[in-house]
Amino acid sequence: MRFVIHRLALFVAALFGVSVVVFAALRILPGDVASVMAGLNSPASRVEALREQLGLNRPLIIQYVDWAGGLLRGDFGTSILTGRSVTSLVAGRAAITFPLIVLGLLIACLIGIPLGVAATLARSSAARAAFHIVGLIGGAIPALWGGLLLILLFSRGTGLIGLFPSQGFPMDGWGAPGEALWSLVLPALSVGIIVGASLMRYTRSSLGDIAASGHIDMAMACGMMRRQAVIRVGLRLATPQLVSVIGLTFAEMITGVMVIENLFALPGIGSGLVTDVGNRDLIAVQSELFMLASFFLAVGLIVDLLHRALDPRLASADIVAEVVA
Repeated sequence: MRFVIHRLALFVAALFGVSVVVFAALRILPGDVASVMAGLNSPASRVEALREQLGLNRPLIIQYVDWAGGLLRGDFGTSILTGRSVTSLVAGRAAITFPLIVLGLLIACLIGIPLGVAATLARSSAARAAFHIVGLIGGAIPALWGGLLLILLFSRGTGLIGLFPSQGFPMDGWGAPGEALWSLVLPALSVGIIVGASLMRYTRSSLGDIAASGHIDMAMACGMMRRQAVIRVGLRLATPQLVSVIGLTFAEMITGVMVIENLFALPGIGSGLVTDVGNRDLIAVQSELFMLASFFLAVGLIVDLLHRALDPRLASADIVAEVVA
C-alpha cells in the first residue's frame, strides 16, 4: 500500500509538472499566441479581439488557474476553428488511434515473442545469426517506407494483391466494424513489424539472461526438455519485464503512429494534432498535448503496479530493506 500511495503521489506531481510545462510553452516562450493564431498580416484589432476572447490579456497565473480548473472538471477547452470541445475531438480521433495501436501491438507480440523464443532455442550459429539479422532489418525499416511497400503489395487498386484499402476510414466509423477493421490492417502491419522486431530482440535478450542465471538448467535437471524449460520457466520469469516493455511501447506508439496515420489518411490523434498545429488552433493543441502526456504517465503507473504484482521479489526486497534499516 505504501508503494501504491508513493506512485500515486508521483503521478499527481508529474501531472502538475506537465501542465505547467505545456502552459508555459504557449504563454511564456517568445511569440504571441493570439498573433500566431490570427495569422500573418492580421490587423491589430483582430489580434486584440482574439486576445480578449481567449483571455490572454489577464495575468498568467490567472490564466493557468482557469485552465487547470477546467482540466479538473473535465473541461479541456473549445477549438477556436470548429467550436467543438477538445474532449469530443480527441474522443473521435482516439476511436481510430487506439484500435490501430492495439492491433499493431497484437501483431508485434505475435511476431516478436515467438521469434525471440525461437532465437533463444536456436542451436547453430547460422540460425542465431539469421535471427539476429531479421531483428536488425525489421527494426531498421522506416515506418514510412514500410507502409509504402505494404501499399504497393497489398492495397486495392495499386497493389500486386488487392486485399486491403490503402486510404481513409469508413464514414460510418465503427458502425461498420468489418470495414473499419479491414482499413486498419495495413497501418497496423506497418507498425507491428517494426515494433515486433524490437520485441523479438528484447525477448531473446531477456531469455538469454534467465538462461545464464541457471534457472533453465535447474528446470532441465527436474526432467524438462530445453524447449519446455525455456517456454514454461523462462517466459514466466521474463513476463514482468515483457509487460513493462509492452506497456511503455503502447504509450510511445500514440505519437509513433503519426507518420502512419498521415500516410494512410486516417483521422486519428496524430494526424489531428498535426492538423491543429498547422491551423494554429493552439488552445486545442495545448489541451491535446496535456491529454497525451497524462495518458503516457497513466500507462507508466499501471505498468509499475503490474510489474510489482507479477514479480513478488520486488515486494520481498522492500521488506528486507525495511528490516535491515
